[in-house]
Amino acid sequence: MCLGIPGKVIEIYERDGAHMGKADFDGIVKEICLEYLPEIEVGDYAIVHVGFAITRLDEESAMETLVLMKQMGVLKLELDPDAALAAEARIALDGEHR
Repeated sequence: MCLGIPGKVIEIYERDGAHMGKADFDGIVKEICLEYLPEIEVGDYAIVHVGFAITRLDEESAMETLVLMKQMGVLKLELDPDAALAAEARIALDGEHR
């Protein structure tokens, strides 16, 4: 699917010359690239797409988006590779039974 997901920047550092950090996505922490948002600070929220922070946004918008993504059932699929693989397997099995 590949959605942009809001995450809270909880750490910023340099790695191999790249502006990197860690973001908290509703309890799931992932490493992200911050090269596109050099002005971002710890505590800010960003939309992250395929590991790259691409847009800074306010906390209220981030929380609203996370709630909607959870309600739609896509948040876990986007952040948890095992959940995504299980969903793909279910879809494949459903297709075989038609």
